[in-house]
Amino acid sequence: MSPTAARILAAQPAGHSGPYQGHVTFLGAGPGDPGLLTLRAVEALARADVLVADPRAYDVVRAHLRPGTDTPLQNGTLATTASDAADLVMRAARGGKRVVRAVAGDPGMDADATADMLALAAEGITFEVVPGIAHAVGVAAYAGVPLRDAEGTDVRFVDAATADERCWTEVGASDATVVVSAVLETVAGTAARLISSGRKPDTPVSVTIAGTTTRQRTWSATLGTVERTLKSAKVLPSPEGDRPVIAVVGERGASAQRDQLAWFESKPLFGWKVLVPRTKEQAASLSEQLRSYGAVPSEVPTIAVEPPRTPQQMDRAVKGLVTGRYEWIAFTSVNAVRAIREKFEEYGLDARAFAGIKVAAVGEQTARALIDFGVRPDLVPSGEQSAAGLLEDWPPYDPVFDPIDRVFLPRADIATETLVAGLVEMGWEVDDVTAYRTVRASPPPAETREAIKGGGFDAVLFTSSSTVRNLVGIAGKPHNVTVIACIGPATAKTAQEHGLRVDVLAPEPSVHALAEALAQYGEQRRAAALEAGEVLKRPSEKRPQRRRARTS
Repeated sequence: MSPTAARILAAQPAGHSGPYQGHVTFLGAGPGDPGLLTLRAVEALARADVLVADPRAYDVVRAHLRPGTDTPLQNGTLATTASDAADLVMRAARGGKRVVRAVAGDPGMDADATADMLALAAEGITFEVVPGIAHAVGVAAYAGVPLRDAEGTDVRFVDAATADERCWTEVGASDATVVVSAVLETVAGTAARLISSGRKPDTPVSVTIAGTTTRQRTWSATLGTVERTLKSAKVLPSPEGDRPVIAVVGERGASAQRDQLAWFESKPLFGWKVLVPRTKEQAASLSEQLRSYGAVPSEVPTIAVEPPRTPQQMDRAVKGLVTGRYEWIAFTSVNAVRAIREKFEEYGLDARAFAGIKVAAVGEQTARALIDFGVRPDLVPSGEQSAAGLLEDWPPYDPVFDPIDRVFLPRADIATETLVAGLVEMGWEVDDVTAYRTVRASPPPAETREAIKGGGFDAVLFTSSSTVRNLVGIAGKPHNVTVIACIGPATAKTAQEHGLRVDVLAPEPSVHALAEALAQYGEQRRAAALEAGEVLKRPSEKRPQRRRARTS
C-alpha cells in the first residue's frame, strides 16, 4: 500500500462506514485549454481533499487547488494506471474524503470513469458528475471546423482505436459528418478505411493536433490526399506518431469554410513565445493581454526588490502620513504600493490610514494595486502613464484650497527626478523617500538562458532601459531572429546600444500599447505571408539570419 493511501485509510474511524463515507466528483477537464473549465469544476477543485487526475487533466486543473490538497498520482506514490486511480478514489472515499477524479475531456466519454461510478454506487458512496467539453467537440470548434450547418446533418463520433467493422461500414455508407479520434500515425490508415467503406476520395477532411492549446495546428485536405498533405508538411513520418488528433470528415468542415472560421489559429501572435522581462506581479496584466493575442508569455524577472538600507526615513514618512503631515501621496509603481503596504502591516495599520489624504497613481497597474489594498486613487493620468503624464494632470499648489503643501513620494532608489522637479515647480514641497531598492535579479534557469540566446523566443518586450541592461547582464543578448519590441525611444536607444535591432516601438509609453503594437506587427507578418502564398512561420521557426543594429 502506498504511504498516501495508508494515510487516507487511517483517517477512517474503526467500525464506522456510512456516516464517514466521502464524496466523489467526476470532473471533466476539457480538451486542454484551462479557460474551458466550468465554474462548477473550479468550485469542486477548491473544496477537494484529494485530487486523482490523469496527467493531461492535472496540468489544466492544478491552478485551482487549495493549499494542502493531496495529489497522490502526481506525488509519485502510485503508477498512473486506470486501476490504480480507481483504487485510490475508492480508498479515499471510504476514508471520508472529498475526492475529485479529473479526466481529460468529458467523464461521460470515459469508459473507465463510468466503471468507477458503478463501483461507488455499489458501495453506497455518493458521487456527482461535472461535465467537461469533449475533445471531439472542443477541438473542432477551436479549429474552426463546423460539425453542422443550416442544412443540418448527422454527426458521428468514432474512436479509431476501438471502432469495429460495423461502425466503419455505417459511417462509410452515410453522408454524416464523422469526427474521428485517432493518433497521428493512424490518420492515413483511417482515411483509407473510410474510402474502402464507401466514402469518396475527394471528401474533405481536417486534421488537428494539440487542439485548444497554443501548439494547435490544423491541416485541410481530402481523404485521398491527407497522407500526402501531412508528409509535405513534414508531420509524417514522425517520432511522435502517437500524438492524439481529431479528424473531421465531411463537407461541413470544408477548407473554404475553415479559412473564414479559423478564429483561434489566426490570432496575430498565435503560438509566439514572448519573453516578458518583468517580475511576475508586474507582468500579470501584460501576460494576460499577450495570451488574448494567442501568445505564450514567459515571465523572467530582471530586477529584485529589497528594503532600503536605512529604513528610518521611511519610518518617519509613514508616521507623518498618519499624523497629517501630507496633502498628497504619489505612487509611481506597484513596488511602491507593496513597500507602503508592508510598512503599514509592520505598524498594525490598514487602508484607513489614508483617510483625508489625496492619493495619486502613475498608471492603471499601480491604481489596481492600490484598489487591491482598499485605496481608490484620486488621480491617475488621463494620458501618458508616466511621471510626465502624472504631472500633466497634477494641480498646482493653492494656499487657499490646500491646507498642507507637502507630498509624500515613496520610490525606488534609482528613480529619476522628473516628478520631484515638476511638483516643486508647481509649488509643492516633496519628501522624496527611498521605499525600496532595485537590484539585478539572479540569472534565470539554464534552459531559459539558452532559449534567449539560441532563438527559442519569438519576441521580447522591453519596458525600460533597465530591463534591457539587466536581461543582457543575467541571461545574454537575445538571438538575432527574435523580434525586439520597446516601450519608447529611450528604451529603443539602449537596445540598439546593446547591438539589438528594434522591430516594434510602442506608439505611447504604456505596456498595453506595447503589447498591442507587437500584435499589429504579427498581423502584418501574417497578411504578408498570405499575400505571398507562403506558409506562415513564427520568427523562431525561421532560418537564423544575421541582424545588424540599426544606427540612430
